[in-house]
Amino acid sequence: MKKAVNAPTPITQNVESIAEFYKREHKKASLSQRIVETISGVVGRPIFLGCIVSFVTLWILANIGARQMHMVEFDPPPFFWLQGIVSLLAILTTTVVLIRQERFANLEERREQLDLQVNLLTEQKTTKLINLIEELRRDMPMVKDRHDPESEAMQQPTDPHRVLAEMDEAHATAEREKRDEKL
Repeated sequence: MKKAVNAPTPITQNVESIAEFYKREHKKASLSQRIVETISGVVGRPIFLGCIVSFVTLWILANIGARQMHMVEFDPPPFFWLQGIVSLLAILTTTVVLIRQERFANLEERREQLDLQVNLLTEQKTTKLINLIEELRRDMPMVKDRHDPESEAMQQPTDPHRVLAEMDEAHATAEREKRDEKL
C-alpha cells in the first residue's frame, strides 16, 4: 500500500524558507566570525558572570591568604594585576559583543529589505485582486453596479515614493512641533 505524501503547507514552506535563509547566512560567515559568535555565546551566559566573580574572589582571597600566612603576595592591594586582567577581559568582551551585534544588525537589515519587498509585492497583488473583483462585479448582470469610492481608491497602486515623501513631511512637522514646544 502506497503512503500518501502530503504537500507542504504554506506555514511549513515559510518556516523552511526562513530556516534556509539563516542557514545560508551562517554559511556566509567567515571562520573568524563564527569563532567570535561562539565566544559571544559563551560570554552571554550567566555562568560566565559566575566564573568572573569566582575568579576575582579567588584572586583576592589568595592574596589575602598569602598575607595571612606571611608569604609574598603576588598582587597586593589595590590588585594592579587583577585590575589589568579584568580591564582586558572587559575590552575583549565588549569587542566580541559589538562584532556580533554588527553582523546581526546587517542580517536584520536584509530581513527588513525582504519584508519591504514582500509587502510591496503583496500590495501590488491586492490591488490587482481588487481590480479583478471590481471588473467582475461590473460585468455580472445579476449584481447591481454601484459607485464605491473606497474601492476606487483601493484600486490605485500605492506609490512608495509618495508614501516616503508623506512620512518625511509628517516627521518634519513633528520635529517642528517639538522644537516649537521647547521655545
